Amino acid sequence: MNIIQETLSGNVQRIAPQGRLDAVTVPALEAALQAQFDAGHARLVLDLGDVTYISSSGLRALLQARKQAQASGGDVVLCGMNPRVREVFEMIGFTSLFKVFDHSIEAAAAFAKSMAA
Repeated sequence: MNIIQETLSGNVQRIAPQGRLDAVTVPALEAALQAQFDAGHARLVLDLGDVTYISSSGLRALLQARKQAQASGGDVVLCGMNPRVREVFEMIGFTSLFKVFDHSIEAAAAFAKSMAA
C-alpha cells in the first residue's frame, strides 16, 4: 500500500492511503498514523480519495486514530471519499462521528477555524 504524507498548513498533516484498506494493508496505515502522532502531529486530514475499499479493520483503525488525536488536543477529519466508501460510512453512521469534507484544503481550513474559535 502506498501512503502519501504531506504538511498542508501549520501543523495539519495530510495522509492519503491508496487502494484497499483491509486486514492486510491496515498495519501500514496504522504505522503511518502512529509516526504522525510520535512526531507531535495531532491534526490529521485523512484523504480517502484513492481508497477503493474499506473493511472493518480499516474502520477500526480510523476510530483508534481519532481517539488518539483527540487525546492530544487534535482530531482526524476525512476528505475525498468516493461514493462507494462514503456509502459504507453513511450506512454504519461514521459520518456523524467524523467531519467529512470534499477536499483536503477544506478539511485543513476547518482546523484553522476551530483554532480561531
